[in-house]
Amino acid sequence: MATRTSSASAPLTFDLPVSLIARIEVCRRGHAFRTVSEVIRFALDQFDFESYRPTNDPHRQISVRIGAKQRVALKRFAKKKNASAGELLRLAIESLPARPDKKSRR
Repeated sequence: MATRTSSASAPLTFDLPVSLIARIEVCRRGHAFRTVSEVIRFALDQFDFESYRPTNDPHRQISVRIGAKQRVALKRFAKKKNASAGELLRLAIESLPARPDKKSRR
């Protein structure tokens, strides 16, 4: 079980998805840790940071023209879903099929 070090510690704040917070709680109970901090310290001790290779997907900004109706709808859905317009745009692009099916050909 991970133990608290003798050095002074200061709180760190992270913005995590609720699903990951639920996973922390499952691990806390499963390992019989008393606190979330113990789970995090244990995770940091166990993780192999040396072999980790992040995926670097380069980003580039683009400008596009969309009609007023689509712009309003995009902003409305972003607000309704508590997401950014860019996030919804990425989801829409990712859901596009590589080729049109025979029914929806333009």
